[in-house]
Amino acid sequence: MKPPLTVLAVVATGTLTAALLAPHAQGTPAAAPDSPVGIRLPDDAAQGAVPRPTAQLLTAHPGTAPQPAADSQAPDDPQDTSGEDTWRLHPTDDLESGNDLIAIGPADDPTGKPTPGTPTPGPTTPTPTAPPTTDPTTPPPANPACPGVQITPEDDAAKVVAGAAAGTTFCFTKGLHRIGTTIAPKSNQVLTGENGAVLTGSIPLTQWAANGDNWVTTGVLPPAYTQTGQCEDNVANICYLREQVFVDGKHLTRVASRDKVAAGTFYADYTANAVYLGTDPRKKAVEMSKTATAIASNAASVTVRGLTIEHFATAPQGGALVLGPKWRATGNEVRWNHAVGVMLVNADGATLEKNSIHDNGQLGVGQYSTTNGTITENDVRNNNTDGFWIADWESGGIKTTWSNGGTVTGNLIKDNRGVGLWSDAYDDNRTFSDNTIVDNAADGIRFEIGRNGVIEKNLVTGNGHGTGRGSGKSLWDGGGININTSSNVTVRDNVVGNNVNGIAIQSRTRGSGPWGVNLLRDITVTGNLITMRGGTTATGMVQNSGAVIPAGEVTLDKNTYRLDSLTSTRFQKTGRWYTARQWQQEGQDPTSTFTQNRLPPPR
Repeated sequence: MKPPLTVLAVVATGTLTAALLAPHAQGTPAAAPDSPVGIRLPDDAAQGAVPRPTAQLLTAHPGTAPQPAADSQAPDDPQDTSGEDTWRLHPTDDLESGNDLIAIGPADDPTGKPTPGTPTPGPTTPTPTAPPTTDPTTPPPANPACPGVQITPEDDAAKVVAGAAAGTTFCFTKGLHRIGTTIAPKSNQVLTGENGAVLTGSIPLTQWAANGDNWVTTGVLPPAYTQTGQCEDNVANICYLREQVFVDGKHLTRVASRDKVAAGTFYADYTANAVYLGTDPRKKAVEMSKTATAIASNAASVTVRGLTIEHFATAPQGGALVLGPKWRATGNEVRWNHAVGVMLVNADGATLEKNSIHDNGQLGVGQYSTTNGTITENDVRNNNTDGFWIADWESGGIKTTWSNGGTVTGNLIKDNRGVGLWSDAYDDNRTFSDNTIVDNAADGIRFEIGRNGVIEKNLVTGNGHGTGRGSGKSLWDGGGININTSSNVTVRDNVVGNNVNGIAIQSRTRGSGPWGVNLLRDITVTGNLITMRGGTTATGMVQNSGAVIPAGEVTLDKNTYRLDSLTSTRFQKTGRWYTARQWQQEGQDPTSTFTQNRLPPPR
């Protein structure tokens, strides 16, 4: 929940694990709506690269004429006699002028068309049981030759793999492979597939009877199970229920009672062991996810390549594909699973690269208790299809916890209904770099209760404009980048634009953990390009009464700010608002650049 400024402690229940864990501190609520707009990068910037704002200012997009800001909160500074738009403010100096602008508008969305710097999805594998999802502008590479022991759709894949020696290579042939038992690879085994090889955890539902305005089938559900996780709808609380239903590949929405059933929805009655549809299933392919996990084991050095993995009834915080130590998963498409698409669990030295991970019910990628894991060049988008709590319960793109070292780099993280990239609970020595993080419903990046983190060279735009439970616009609700009760974190050389807030630094009362009392200490924010042009958007610090930030623990400097007006109050420190000049008079951003952008605010 969203805490007031005087709250003493907040406790949550969701730490990303593959098993039940003790409760830990809760995340930060998300932000409110305000349509995001893209940032225009310099024409000479390398494709896929994030510019270093400290090295040069961005020039106006050719043909774009600046317009007066529509929501300036005060007249232009009376000291502005230059008629120019860019000023570097110093506490004791007069304003200096310049004329560089950053052009911002819907046509300048940097993610509209992937470039060589964006991740390449895995092989496209259209099947009757899932809708097309691959962006036609970025065709996946063809899977290379598929050597090894063939596994056909008629085979029991788990039995074939179990019966082979360590180091065996397997080739899943083209077609739909129904996985009724989790495949448990041995050390150094390779699981790869021909183009069109699909591993599904669903079963066909074929025996339907008309029942009033609905259709019903019986005898297909498991026994009722207990609730885990937290839902956006905390009244119905049905997001934790694992079965998904698909009609001709279309994902149906689960409803909480039979009387709510309508076209495009289904209801599962566990007491009667009956599934009700609002869509006529005759002459249609109807499938229900049933098997929990596709591939998982503790064996080392397994490779999973070129497979489509879909329709697994994963439990909240559980993955359809679960990587172990030194695993490599590359070129796969992981989609339409109930909870997490891919998990790294005790996966020291594992690599997850160049996969397309989308439309999973809770989260695209999760990592728990892993040292030196690498998550790189993946396309992670449109996750949290099944209604998990957007603001606070590990829904969205990528989340890591209790992990040490390793990187999350070069990923495209877009349009997820939750946090884009989230480090939560005792991550140590982690680096998040060169990611493109766009239009996620909550924070772009959230670094929470961790230490020794580096967040650099990311493009973070249009995040935090989701609505729903816990959403809001204050710095308490997050921003493009949100640092929450962490220590020794450097935020540098990022492009942060048109998020609900710029950079939010939060000091909360969060209890104790393996490192002692959880405190906000030693935060450095430097070299970033931060655009804030509408609503109540701000950059700054907030604190609980029980978690006061000591002087000198937060340093902001050498940043470049693009503002709607230099007299707008776009900066906040523990409840007080400041213009750019006042912010510097408070000792913040002493050598940063503050630039007025007269384009209209994002709508």
